[in-house]
Amino acid sequence: MSQKDKATAFAALHQKGNPVIIYNIWDAGTAKAVADAGARALGTGSWSVAAAQGYADGENLPLEALLATVRSITAAVDLPLSVDFEGGYAEDPAELARNVGKVIDAGAIGINFEDQVVQGSGIYPATRQAERIRAVRGMADERGLPFFINARTDLFLQEADRARHGGLLDEAIERARAYAEAGGSGFFAPGLADDDLIARLCEASPLPVNIMMFSGVSAPKRLAELGVGRVSYGPGPYRAMMARLKEEAAAVFAAAG
Repeated sequence: MSQKDKATAFAALHQKGNPVIIYNIWDAGTAKAVADAGARALGTGSWSVAAAQGYADGENLPLEALLATVRSITAAVDLPLSVDFEGGYAEDPAELARNVGKVIDAGAIGINFEDQVVQGSGIYPATRQAERIRAVRGMADERGLPFFINARTDLFLQEADRARHGGLLDEAIERARAYAEAGGSGFFAPGLADDDLIARLCEASPLPVNIMMFSGVSAPKRLAELGVGRVSYGPGPYRAMMARLKEEAAAVFAAAG
């Protein structure tokens, strides 16, 4: 399947009320395992990819190391791959566009692209982030690729008190609309867990909504009922696998005396 065909197929998987499930991977080996388990598409998680190579999240993993990982995954598995690209390893839109071009060249058909200031503080104003999304879309259009820009807002992740999330919903909806106008393909709201708020966001967003699984979030079947178009697992799979590895290794060492 061509990269363009993969991108088209990936976009079609995002259906309100029938979400695509992304069980996040971090290398070629996990990509093969998840593909063999029945995945229809693949997505990396930045936290997991970085941790697997000994780095902290937040663009601490060198860009070239990330690109090498992307190339190894796309060479090993013939499924659409979306890359968690954090803030694009750049603040300037022109540099950002060049970096996205490198991700495309590595074989990806989409990215997660967040509005928090990576290695800084706070969140970009919606107008600034929309400008950055336009730069990504422009690069993809130059390549003739229907690239999937999963525009992420960090509003909810940066507010640890879930009781205050209702007060952030209007801004989230405004950002979803601004990001859609700028060329976004999906709207990612990690940290949002309340069923009512998720339903309201899905109703108002012009883009399919992506919800991330973590403690307190309803099961995927319930999220489908709320109108979600994509469910992802973030660093959960990596953490679960590392916990199991540690447990099994500890048992081996204990048995060996």
